[in-house]
Amino acid sequence: MKMIPHLRPLLLACLAAFSTIQAQQPAGTQAEPTPEQQAAELKKLNEMVESFGWTRQGKGNIGGMAEIAIPQGYRFTDGKGAKKMLEFYGNPPSDRYLGMLATENFQEHSIIFEFDDIGYVKDDEKNDLDADELLSTMRESQEAANEQRKKMGLDELEIMGWAVPPRFNDQTKNLEWAIILKSKGDGSTNINHNTRLLGRKGVMEVTLMCSPEELQGLLPGYQKILEGFSYIQGERYAEYQSGDKIAEYGLTALVAGGGAYALAKSGLLGKLGLFFAKLGKAAILLVVGVLVAIKKLFSKLFGFRQSE
Repeated sequence: MKMIPHLRPLLLACLAAFSTIQAQQPAGTQAEPTPEQQAAELKKLNEMVESFGWTRQGKGNIGGMAEIAIPQGYRFTDGKGAKKMLEFYGNPPSDRYLGMLATENFQEHSIIFEFDDIGYVKDDEKNDLDADELLSTMRESQEAANEQRKKMGLDELEIMGWAVPPRFNDQTKNLEWAIILKSKGDGSTNINHNTRLLGRKGVMEVTLMCSPEELQGLLPGYQKILEGFSYIQGERYAEYQSGDKIAEYGLTALVAGGGAYALAKSGLLGKLGLFFAKLGKAAILLVVGVLVAIKKLFSKLFGFRQSE
C-alpha cells in the first residue's frame, strides 16, 4: 500500500512552496498565485485524476484474474489508472500494477495490487518460517540496496526488526509480515506491512505503509477490505492442477524477497547491485525505501489527518 495524499492539500502545498520561492526572488519577478489561479489549478488537477477512470461501487476487476469489493467511500481504478496515479505522485514506473483502491478524496490510505506470475507457491514451509534467520537475510539485502540508494541520492535505510513476524493463514492462503524501517538520514521510522495472496499462477502483492503509531489502528480496516478480495474461477489456489507452473521458491523466499534470498543463500549477495535492474524481487527493498521516503515527504508537507 502506498500513501496517497488528499488532492487539495497537495495543490495548496505546491502553490505555497511556489510562492515561497517567488518571494525569495528579486523584485519584478512573478507574483504569488491569486485565489482564482489556485482554484483553476485545483480544477485541472481534479479533472486529470478523474480521467484515470474510477469505479465507485460493485467490484473492481484486478487484471482479469481477481476481484475486490469496493467499500462505501472508496473508488477503484484498473492497472492503467493505477500506474498513471502512482507515477503522478512520484512513484517508480511499473507494468505490474493491476489496480488501486483508494478513499474517495485520497484522505487516508490507498491499496495497490500487483501480481507476480512466479507460479504456484507450495505452502510446505508454513510451519517453518524462521523469523530470526529471515530478518538477518533481509538486513543483508538492505545493505546491498543501500548502495543503490546512495547512488540515487536517497537516505540509507536500516531494518530495525519485526512489527509483525511472518505468519501464514492456512484458511485464506495469505502470508503476511511487517518490518520496521528507519531512515539513517533523519532517524524517522516507518512500517512496511506486506500481504501475499496466493493464487494458482502466482502471488498478488499488497503493501500497507504507515508509521509505527498508525499500524494497529489501520490493520483492522485494512484486513476487512482484503476479505473482499477473491481470485476468479480458474485462478484460485485450490484449483491447482498437475502440470501447472510451480514457483522456484516458497514462503520463506517470499518474505525475504525471492531473488535476494536466493543470492544470500548462495553467498552472492554482495553482487546484488550488478543484477539490480533485472531481479524484480531483489529490488523490492529499494522500491520500499523509495516509497517510504515519498510518504515521509508528503507527511512533512501537509499531513495525513486533514479534517474535512
